[in-house]
Amino acid sequence: MRQRFGRVRAVLTVLVAWGVLAGGALAGGAPATAAGETLRRAAAVPVAPGVTYGEFRLTVPRGTVLGHLLTVDLTDPRVTVDLLHPGVVGARAPVSRLAAAQGAVGAVNGDFFHIVEVQHPGVEVTGAPDGPEIAAGRVLKSAVPDGQRFGPALPPGASTEDIIGVGYDRRARLDRLTLRGAVLTARGPLPLRGLNLFALPVNGIGAYTERWGPASRVRATCGTDTDRAAPCSTETAEVTVRHGRVTALAQRPGGGGVAAGSVVLVGREEGARQLRRLRPGDPVGVGHRLVSRGAGPLRFAIGGFPVLRDARPVDGLDTDAVAVRTAAGFGPGGRVLYLLSLDGAVGQAGLTVRELALLMGELGAREAVDLDGGGSATLVTRDPDSRQVTVRNHPSGGAERPVANGIGVFSSRSS
Repeated sequence: MRQRFGRVRAVLTVLVAWGVLAGGALAGGAPATAAGETLRRAAAVPVAPGVTYGEFRLTVPRGTVLGHLLTVDLTDPRVTVDLLHPGVVGARAPVSRLAAAQGAVGAVNGDFFHIVEVQHPGVEVTGAPDGPEIAAGRVLKSAVPDGQRFGPALPPGASTEDIIGVGYDRRARLDRLTLRGAVLTARGPLPLRGLNLFALPVNGIGAYTERWGPASRVRATCGTDTDRAAPCSTETAEVTVRHGRVTALAQRPGGGGVAAGSVVLVGREEGARQLRRLRPGDPVGVGHRLVSRGAGPLRFAIGGFPVLRDARPVDGLDTDAVAVRTAAGFGPGGRVLYLLSLDGAVGQAGLTVRELALLMGELGAREAVDLDGGGSATLVTRDPDSRQVTVRNHPSGGAERPVANGIGVFSSRSS
């Protein structure tokens, strides 16, 4: 995990007019003036066709922020962006391992995830992310209820359904993905409220497929839509459907992998009562899709809450908590993608969420999301000669943290 700032020969010094700590605001996309804050950007070096890596140092009154930036030209036909994940939803792995396994030339960590379970002793941690996931056009999961998410408080109007993604048109965009689905039974359709989630909505039914993995499904029935720490539900049910027929019923959710061709349905409260009406041999169909608000289908999507829209920080961003952070954003037209991670080395300062939004705007983004930070913040690149994956930043925990997913950058000329 060596820093390679010294490898870059040219250094540009840009006086950044920031209003972060002086209370200024953006006007027409231009930051307000604040004294004593300087952004120094190293000349970017190529990682692969259409992909460059660079470092920057930001001096703020509290100290120096070291950052790492991948810039991705989505107009280059050799470049693609996709989800990095451990193969199933309920699992974790370090970003460097995910990037190496999937052949990415660069990557950052992704969404906030189910990292700890102190509120419900004895309930397993799943490692599953908060928000929706789409990988290579395949829907892997939907979003947990807002009150169940891990991560900092959402700004007004934000939701766990918020994502950053790239469509088949090769344009990045911010969007919101809502689950639409049903469980079709002889007595009529039942609403499907979740897909491969660590937390189901109260009264809901969720579907678990082979993409969930072997993680326990018990956590899905704990907490409520507004309180993650609320007790686990005492009214639950689980139904296994294989090739369109009910094959097993249980009072409590279980664990273990879901076989190909099977779907496990988990219900809580009213959802559980509905599932208990089913009997072995009953015909059951399960259908689902993620509905976007944008135009055109997404090939890739990952959860993250918006911090920058039209080159302006969104209202209500936190201005107090300072942390090592990761962000993803894009320039006008969604044609250039920016992936950023701050450095967690001892002595390096962090940023508030609002400061992060302003920084992303200064680096060229017009829209951006906040991703998981702290000990999860990681940015990696793959050396074009040795093919070795290098962690460019110092994770704040001293070593890479296993994470639920990431944003991977791929180049056809590098493999």
